[in-house]
Amino acid sequence: MNSTNQVITIQNGVIAHKEQVVLKDVNLSLKKGDFVYLIGKTGSGKSSILNVLYGDHLLSSGTGKVVGFDINKLKRKQIPFLRRKIGIVFQDFQLLSDRSVDDNLKFVLKATGWKGKKKIQEQIKKVLNLVGLENKGFKMPHQLSGGEQQRIAIARAFLNNPDLILADEPTGNLDPETADEIMQLMMKLKEENVGLLMATHDYRIIERFPAKIIKCADQTLQELAISNAN
Repeated sequence: MNSTNQVITIQNGVIAHKEQVVLKDVNLSLKKGDFVYLIGKTGSGKSSILNVLYGDHLLSSGTGKVVGFDINKLKRKQIPFLRRKIGIVFQDFQLLSDRSVDDNLKFVLKATGWKGKKKIQEQIKKVLNLVGLENKGFKMPHQLSGGEQQRIAIARAFLNNPDLILADEPTGNLDPETADEIMQLMMKLKEENVGLLMATHDYRIIERFPAKIIKCADQTLQELAISNAN
């Protein structure tokens, strides 16, 4: 396996909050092109894993690398550079309601160091094309359906050409038909040479769009067959 394709590697990891162990013996590997579901009951550690991967929390012990960064020795000044290589998709879209789709995307690009009006517009056009909303840039978020807003949120996650996408319940606020459309898009986007890790409670989605499943349970990560997802 080409190590340059690895976007997550955690070995013998321990994740703890205030000296209380949340997860132990964490072994997790994800490479570009992989799609992996992260499941588990509320409080089982899913959010803790995402927080570690995003640089909000360090491993308590063990070793880990995310998009090339050592996550048990991560320095505060490195966090913005880590996050430029990771795209995040939230359940509640988190679009800025007071500006257009184009301006939402422009805001993120400028905040992450992009310069040059033409270059910025080209990147916005690229990600909107990627999610099939190339003609919606002038719209305000409230003028879009829930599914369209989530597509824009996915486009935003791809703005910095990330190596890894973390999706936290991206279909949680959507009806089943719209959720299926978003999942079809997510499955297509794994071909963009990124790794995708998606936390979800939606077992209907997992059955319709099968992929590798990692479950948080009993303070550990367990790899499951699809039939054992529940």
